[in-house]
Amino acid sequence: MGNSIGHLFRVHTFGESHGPAVGGVVEGLPPGITLDLARVQAALDRRIPASALGSGRKETDRLEILSGLQDNTTLGTPLAFLVRNQDAKPADYAALANVWRPSHGDFSTEAKYGLRARSGGGRASARETVARVAAGAIAEQILPFAEIVGWVSEIENVVSSCDPTTITRENVDQQLTRCPDPAIDAQMRAVIDEAKEAGDTVGGVVRCVVRGLPAGLGDPVFDKLEATLGHALLSLPAVKGFEIGSGFRGTRLRGSEHNDAFEMSGDAVRTRTNHSGGVQAGISNGMPLEMAVAFKPVASIRQPQQTIDSEGEPITLEVRGRHDACVLPRAVPIVEAMVAIVLADHFLRWRGQCGEAPTR
Repeated sequence: MGNSIGHLFRVHTFGESHGPAVGGVVEGLPPGITLDLARVQAALDRRIPASALGSGRKETDRLEILSGLQDNTTLGTPLAFLVRNQDAKPADYAALANVWRPSHGDFSTEAKYGLRARSGGGRASARETVARVAAGAIAEQILPFAEIVGWVSEIENVVSSCDPTTITRENVDQQLTRCPDPAIDAQMRAVIDEAKEAGDTVGGVVRCVVRGLPAGLGDPVFDKLEATLGHALLSLPAVKGFEIGSGFRGTRLRGSEHNDAFEMSGDAVRTRTNHSGGVQAGISNGMPLEMAVAFKPVASIRQPQQTIDSEGEPITLEVRGRHDACVLPRAVPIVEAMVAIVLADHFLRWRGQCGEAPTR
């Protein structure tokens, strides 16, 4: 329970942070699609942290396909894959076996199940996102009309301003922070370095745009496109906020300012502004899909903290191990992957109900 997402394009993930492997199963892939597995591996490589900014854990994240393919062509059966953990160090967590780490899932997980995977957070670890990235790279290959680009727009109080109509993954990946503005990238790196030196962590915002998305994806009421995107993106580790379009800024506008007026652009219906973020009434309207995802600071810090153990006794905790001072650069391909998974599901649902791919 709670380890699957999607309806027609359905993704299941499994594995613990310091177990033998993590992996996933993708159901609903149409048969006869030739997958580019090098593209999937490239997505996994993008998730690996830059050595200058990330944790000290060294994983190669080599993809292994277990089922569902023949000559790299989908069979229409479940596609199962795994990525073996090669640098797991469960012994690093031995001293934390009976400690409730501040802002971690130790207490809440044990309150639910009566026990927990005590090494690295188990399923609550960001290591689980490996499977999401692989599944997202598969999902993108049934979405040839959509270009999904994420980037780091904020780290702590450093904010960038990038044009969502022109930004590319190539621009984003040129900078270690994945903020495509070199000057702002340097400021963000300084913030991360300072936090790391202090044994602390910082959070921020990843923005994402989808260009080329046709009108017609999404369902009214409970499965609105923005609702399913919110579900997917809020399920990511460390995420505390999701916005689409104008988001909370829109509350400061009047209807006369916020309304997106329709016009013709060639033979296509478009809007003059995009406060709606590409979604109206829960269905895509053909404009770029624009969203933002807020990530809290990583909970594992290298500073003394007051907490309690499983017996309720107060202790002073100093966390060791390998942890990111900022997850934002690594989060970009993970956000892109979750967006792709949601869009692939809505695309197959649209095709199943309406019979043709949306064209407007």
